[in-house]
Amino acid sequence: MTIPYPRISPVLFHVGPIAVRWYGVMYLLGYLVGYRIVRARIRRGMVSLTERDLDVLIGYLMAGMLAGARLLYAIVYEPGHYFRDPVEFVRIWHGGLSFHGALIGMTTACVVFARVHRVPFWQVADTLALAGTPGLLFGRLGNFINGELYGRVTTVPWAMVFPADPQQLPRHPSQLYEAIAEGIVLFLALWMLERRSVARGWYRPGMLAATFLLGYGVLRFLLEFTRQPDTQLGLVLGPFSMGQLFCAAMVVVGLVLFAAAFASSRTVPDLGHDAPGSSSLPDVKA
Repeated sequence: MTIPYPRISPVLFHVGPIAVRWYGVMYLLGYLVGYRIVRARIRRGMVSLTERDLDVLIGYLMAGMLAGARLLYAIVYEPGHYFRDPVEFVRIWHGGLSFHGALIGMTTACVVFARVHRVPFWQVADTLALAGTPGLLFGRLGNFINGELYGRVTTVPWAMVFPADPQQLPRHPSQLYEAIAEGIVLFLALWMLERRSVARGWYRPGMLAATFLLGYGVLRFLLEFTRQPDTQLGLVLGPFSMGQLFCAAMVVVGLVLFAAAFASSRTVPDLGHDAPGSSSLPDVKA
């Protein structure tokens, strides 16, 4: 038993010869929502940035994301392909990006930005952890519309047959699982953690970044059991995929950073009545 795959066209509309694709629109939506969240945190004094600083930071993050995502994918997933055709490395529109590589690249960019512009790294890292989760939601929805990164063969009643699947078998809609877990559940967990920890006086800078690593690592590790492994790699260590190995490393790093945050004497600045503990969800409409 299956439910029909909606078969949404990847192209939303054309502007002359230019095709506007759902995938790009989804990432734009994730960027806009994340941008609003960062602006709200700037106004509340949660991060020592100005809105001009934010525009500069976005440039750093874009460069780090693309370089890290492509580099890790090329090294780990298809090294032979890029060795035979080095020019393909810069053709990112052909696909071939790694989330874990993007995370490493963005973290590196954040470190460089913090040092150059003399802002506290952990304030920026916590802000990006919270603001980045909507991008995960919209990005996975884009994967679903494209019919890519689908799940393993299953008999669950909500299984779908994806057009790109050469076997045309019922599979988990794992993109939707990840959209809900990484983009909604993780965001709510981070928001509630910050809200309650600030209200009760035990918030520490770095806490949200550590929790993001820990939460994403656990959620993605578990959901990888429903996701079809990469064709060129398959399972790399017993029943585990390469993505699960990276997620296990994220969990370890997250636990270490969380412990280090609480061992630190740093506390959140006095935010007065604008503290997240005394407000509702971050204002993403401003």
